[in-house]
Amino acid sequence: MPSWIAAGKARTRQSAQADFVWSLPRIDSPALPSVPDHTSAGAAYASGPRLNPSPAPRLNRPAGFVYIAPMSTNALDLLKSGTVPLYLAPQAGVSESPFRRLCRAFGADVVVSEFVSAEGIRRHDRRTHSYLRFHDDERPIGIQIFGAEPDAMAEAARLVQEVYEPDFLDINFGCPVKKVVNRNGGSGCLRDLDLVQSIIRAVKGAISIPTTVKIRSGFTEDTRDPVGIALRCQDAGAEVLTLHARTRTQMYGGHANWDEIAAVKAALDIPVIGNGDVWTGEDARRMHDHTRCDGIMMARGSHGAPWLFSQARAALEGRPVPPDPDAAERFRIVIEHARLAIAWEDDEEKSMVEFRKHLGWYTKGLPNGRLLRQELFSVTRLDEAERLLEGYLSQYEQVAA
Repeated sequence: MPSWIAAGKARTRQSAQADFVWSLPRIDSPALPSVPDHTSAGAAYASGPRLNPSPAPRLNRPAGFVYIAPMSTNALDLLKSGTVPLYLAPQAGVSESPFRRLCRAFGADVVVSEFVSAEGIRRHDRRTHSYLRFHDDERPIGIQIFGAEPDAMAEAARLVQEVYEPDFLDINFGCPVKKVVNRNGGSGCLRDLDLVQSIIRAVKGAISIPTTVKIRSGFTEDTRDPVGIALRCQDAGAEVLTLHARTRTQMYGGHANWDEIAAVKAALDIPVIGNGDVWTGEDARRMHDHTRCDGIMMARGSHGAPWLFSQARAALEGRPVPPDPDAAERFRIVIEHARLAIAWEDDEEKSMVEFRKHLGWYTKGLPNGRLLRQELFSVTRLDEAERLLEGYLSQYEQVAA
């Protein structure tokens, strides 16, 4: 084990965060920098970013939400409480710490990391380990890993628990991406259910935190058997199962078959989380009414719309569903999101280039939004985005007047 990981094992949780969360070195760094105190870079992210004042006065006002403290209730207790917890799905390049914090602020009960390669973890790849970082106010949080070798998955799971201390460990049996499937990872494992069970048993035997799994309904239409797959997972020791009710060959097309979520819920003794085609708050209510699932996981519907979680909670509780925020509030939210991203990476240009996809999602559906997005997709600094958004608001308000 490299010294930059081993050094954290002898420290407290807070000191380990300084090593692994706040000061993970760049991949190309020739040597490790000294680890700063937790009150420097880490505290800046913990208390919210403090960048230069915005050149757009209306966007510099606080957005209409507050960060919430971590929950003391664990994810398993939430699922068994009857409250139907709302989960932010693991999504590569999306479910990063800044977005997870934002979704928690809007009512996500549980968040899950981007899916992370077990091989990268066990080989101590620094870029891979950077995906494991999280802030304590994201709890309860799960780390999701993928791979095709039971021993490697167990080793990675053990290291994740020991160093990063998430609340649960999730196994990815659902990713449909070709480069993952070609290595027999993600949904590729569904072609060999004996392998699926071996991976679950190996991971569960290596850690003390809950082992959960996320599956699809099958690899192909011909092998579509969500109940059979789910029962094999439960028999191997999975403590929670999430079903994305599509096959691998469907990718993200067609419709998620909620009847399959209902069938899996009826067949299993462990909690079942439904996933697929939750785009609105009312969709969340309809999924629960249709399937009686124990929890609901939201993915693409949350892109550029973290407020989906508050809308879903209102719908589930029978309250009026809050409307989408207006353009000004939406822009204040996206600027807060961008500031969190910059504080997290500590590299404004890199952060803003990666953040362009979020700018596109937040501005989707706005009048003349396509022209605005064309300009936003070239920004490299936060103040550039702020000026463009402020300019759009001024023009939009003049037209409305």
